[in-house]
Amino acid sequence: MTPDEAAAELGVTKRVLMDSYRRWGIPYLKVGKHVRFRTRDLHHWVDARMQRG
Repeated sequence: MTPDEAAAELGVTKRVLMDSYRRWGIPYLKVGKHVRFRTRDLHHWVDARMQRG
């Protein structure tokens, strides 16, 4: 998924995502000079950070 799509999925702006994805540890792929995110990796990353109450 593109950074725009990933940002929408996470509920953040593209700028916040692109400034933070490495620091946050979100898995990504480089396709040429472009950054891409796999949907399943993004969902696993979110699931791993869910607070259980």
